[in-house]
Parts: sequence; structure tokens; C-alpha cells
Amino acid sequence: MAYLCCYCEVTACTGHHADFKEIGMFTETILTTAQPTRNILAALTSALGDYIVYEQGEVTFIVAQPVWEFTLHGGHDTPWDAVRDAIQGTDYAHDQAIYGWVGFELASGGAAGQEIAHFLIPGIEIRIAGENVTIRTSDDVAPDVVAQLRSIIESADPYQPEPPRGANVRALDQRYLDAVAAAVAEIQGGVLQKVILSRVVDLPFTVNMLDTYLHGRAANTPARSFLFSLGDWQAAGFSPETVVEVNSRGEVSTQPLAGTRALTGDAVEDEILRSELLADPKEIFEHAASVKLACEELSMVADANGPWVSEFMEIKPRGSVQHLGSRVNCHLADGKNAWDALAVLFPAITASGIPKAPAYELIRKHETAPRMLYSGAVLRADSDGSLDAALVLRTVYQHAGKAWLRAGAGIVLGSTPAREHEETCEKLSSVAPYVVSQD
Repeated sequence: MAYLCCYCEVTACTGHHADFKEIGMFTETILTTAQPTRNILAALTSALGDYIVYEQGEVTFIVAQPVWEFTLHGGHDTPWDAVRDAIQGTDYAHDQAIYGWVGFELASGGAAGQEIAHFLIPGIEIRIAGENVTIRTSDDVAPDVVAQLRSIIESADPYQPEPPRGANVRALDQRYLDAVAAAVAEIQGGVLQKVILSRVVDLPFTVNMLDTYLHGRAANTPARSFLFSLGDWQAAGFSPETVVEVNSRGEVSTQPLAGTRALTGDAVEDEILRSELLADPKEIFEHAASVKLACEELSMVADANGPWVSEFMEIKPRGSVQHLGSRVNCHLADGKNAWDALAVLFPAITASGIPKAPAYELIRKHETAPRMLYSGAVLRADSDGSLDAALVLRTVYQHAGKAWLRAGAGIVLGSTPAREHEETCEKLSSVAPYVVSQD
């Protein structure tokens, strides 16, 4: 299908400041359709060019044709200031939303020239909630676009994804085993309490991202899911947890998941593994330490009531694994906003380490490649002050002609290389069986 054509003016910036851009008003068209979401996704993603799909609760957002866009590259001493400057430099109002991603290296500034964040305000935003579809378009896009979108949605053909090719993730990775052993030695020396070390599984083929997303979403129980194609980046992910959720009333929560066992589909075996997880001192320590740090981080943006724990060590099923999950909440202090909350929590504790600074050093020392999107966040931020950021895990990545999977495990004093390697296999199995080749 040919790309949907519309005019939109884009403001791009790679430095600290984005030029002020007054964004036009948006109009809404609401329709009711019995089309399955997969049919709509297939039709729209083939027509829109670059796009982001973000599933948040009962709503799936599909956005494209940016009227404002900002890309941040590495080399900044204060990268979050660059993000804030960019957002404040646009007329972020009129019930608009910002979508995009932030890479893991944003936390440390990233290497010069490395893309570490990408945000946009879409000229087209489509919200699917059951049979209700809302089409929102900016005044900056051509007037006939709504009619084109409506036709694409209502006439979408039935869509069946191609069968998965899958990927082998269980080959022994000796370098990873050695890295875990080295990290345990660092922890024994008192350098830090915990570090998440990851490993990469390269895919020797081009990935069909839409079909991979559809298969993977059907097989997983994520907190959020996403699919996007932006420039040279493509990703399809089934996020097990949110980095942060902030609503329009300034209520904040973060959802640390730490502690893992397989989820096999056999009820008896899964109950044994669940009981084992709840009783394992190593997993309990890893989880409790993560919750403690989440409280400390949120205290930097919380009002006088401080943070509180509303859930503690609940079992959360996530595709091929089950996790210990908790939720930490607070109310934002006066003068603080959702971006401040994201900045203090990023990168997620459960994908970095405790304390974070020495964890970054071990990650750089022992991992074979920059993380980029892995353990970053895909997000949606609304002009009402709300923000929702999904942790980028359980994801297939495609960039610069390469495709890969990546997964990590939390290394603490009681870790063993064999068990942590197995944990990465368990997590990779949430995605690997569902990868579809483009060929």
C-alpha cells in the first residue's frame, strides 16, 4: 500500500534547545467499527510511514506524521536538561501528547553522536478502545487525511501474520558466565549491591516487526506493549513493567519487578516455581533492595507525605516468566512534574543496579555493546501533566541493518553464573519463539 500523504512541518533539534514551534489545534473524528485491532494495525502501519504503536491498558494508540520532532544525541553533561528544554520550547498544549523513546545511555550522557532520545508530537493520533476508534488530526495536516484514514480503517482486509521463524537463545554464552562471576566478585568487595548484566542474541535475518508483534502480544501478558518504526530504528516489545506512571493529579507510581522464575504453562510446576520464588533469599533480597531504592528516588520529587508502598512482592505473570512485583507511590511536590519523576527513576532500578553509578561502570565494563533502546523507555506524555513510560525489555530490535534480542539478570551476592544465564534464557523465551522473518 502506498504511504498516506499529508503535509506537516517538522522542527528537529539535536542539541540542547529546540526552536519554539506553535502547534495547531486538533480535530477529532469518532467512529465505531467491528474491525479487529490486528487488521487496523496492519492496514495503518503499511500506510503511515514512520509510526509508533503504544498499548496502555484498554487503549491502543497509533501515531504518525509528526508536527514537532526532537532527537537528542550523546555528549551532554546534563542530558535531562536538554530534554526539558526541548519540551518547554514547544507549544505543548491543546490536548496534545508527546510520544517517543529514551535510551539507557541517556542516564550517563551517552557517547558523542549516539542517538539517546527521540520525541515527537504526532499530527495523526488514532486511539482504539474496543469498537471505538478516535482519529485526531492536527490543522497542520491536509484536510482530506481524515477521510483517507477512515477509509483505511473501515476497509482493512482480514490479516493473518506469517508463522514465526523463532530464534535459539539457549546456546551457552561463556562470556556472560564470566561477566556474572566477575560482577559477584565486585559485589563481594563492597563496590555495589546489585547490577543487571545483559547479553545479546543476534538474529541472522531481517525481522517482520508487525507480525512478530502480533504473535508476541497474543502469547504475552505485558504491562505495556509497543511497536514502532522511527528513522533507522524498529522495535516490538512486551514490557513487563512501567518505569513511571503519573496522572493529571500528580499521583505517581513506579512498578519494580525483580526476582524471576519460569512460567511453564503446567499448573503444578508453576506453583512449585512460584513457591520457590517467594522463599528464595537471593530473590527476596534483590527485590527488597529495588523497592527501597525506588522509595529513595521518589522521595526526591514527593510532597511532604513522602512515598509509600501500595503493593509488595506480588507474583506478576509475564509471558514465559513470573516475577516478584511491587508498586511504590507518591504525590508530586509543588514545582515538580512528570518529567522530573521520570528523570529521578531513570533508568529503572530493575534494569541497572544499586547504587546506579557503579552499576553503570560494571555494565560498560562487562557488556559487549551499548544498550541503546534496551532497558530504556518508550513513553507517552499528555499535556494534562500525565506521563506513562514502559520499560524496554522483552523486545526485538532492528537498527542499521542488524536485528537482535537482549535480556539480563540481576546479579547480587548470592548469584551463580549458571542460574543467571538460565534466567536470561527464560526471559528471552517471552519473545524468541514469536520472531517472524521478513523473507
